[in-house]
Amino acid sequence: MRAIRYLALAGLIAAGSAQAAPVTYTLDPGHTMVLFSWNHFGYSNPTANLGGVQGTLVYDAAAPTKSSVEVTLPLTSLDTHVPALDEHLKKPDFLDADKYPTVTFKSTKVAAAGKDKLNVTGDLTIHGVTKPVVLAVTVNKVGEHPMLKAPAAGFDATATIKRSDFGVGAYVPNVSDDIKIRITTEGLESAAYKAKMGGK
Repeated sequence: MRAIRYLALAGLIAAGSAQAAPVTYTLDPGHTMVLFSWNHFGYSNPTANLGGVQGTLVYDAAAPTKSSVEVTLPLTSLDTHVPALDEHLKKPDFLDADKYPTVTFKSTKVAAAGKDKLNVTGDLTIHGVTKPVVLAVTVNKVGEHPMLKAPAAGFDATATIKRSDFGVGAYVPNVSDDIKIRITTEGLESAAYKAKMGGK
């Protein structure tokens, strides 16, 4: 009888551990926007999107500070809704996309910042320059996706950086040095995402 109780207890512990295990999500480019905005001579605040995200997120709901994220954003997907501006931002006086074709972020630390809030510190690389940046993250929802019937997770994040820190200082201060970043993203458990995308 005692052996049965021990086996039952071991089963409960194992089940609890499985529930608490970290999940690896693939970020869905169809539900991810990386928006950045700046001030233009004091007159307007244009916004651009970096789409085409390629990235993975390891999230542990039971221990969020053990989570991590790694993302690559191709500059070919930069979209200001003004084609001439898209091309200008990719030229050598700004992002020099031919020489530095991607923006990357790799987390180095995750800290709790309140209920469903995290501060995610990581290395941001733009224009070949890497600097530490802190993202203020909100955990929107983690659970089974109602349509895809697979584990899913969604997050928002914000940050402000100085573009001159990354060697992209053209026209400062008339065009603001501060760049405001706003991110919204969804990820699907990686095996399910691969199946959904037909192995891609």
